[in-house]
Amino acid sequence: MNNLTLEQAADGSFRLQGELGFATVPEVLESGRRLFSGGGTLTLDLSGVSRVDSAGLALLVEWVREGRRQGRTLAFTGVPEQLLSIARISGLEEILGLA
Repeated sequence: MNNLTLEQAADGSFRLQGELGFATVPEVLESGRRLFSGGGTLTLDLSGVSRVDSAGLALLVEWVREGRRQGRTLAFTGVPEQLLSIARISGLEEILGLA
């Protein structure tokens, strides 16, 4: 199993690295929620994500919803093509700001 890490970069953005799926989502679900205190835009770099499935997509949707509840906007960068494809098929591009 490939681990998934969520790390803060020097510029204040955050980076996900590893496999974003059923086996790894629980590892970062709660820690990701803690990022939403404060306001403004939170940038999440996904360029280090090596594989993603529907659980990974669900995690990102949950984080977007949690961010909105707390007055924070999420911006995704480095979005893998696999995630874009799943979001398109699921009709979630707009919710994630990927459209």
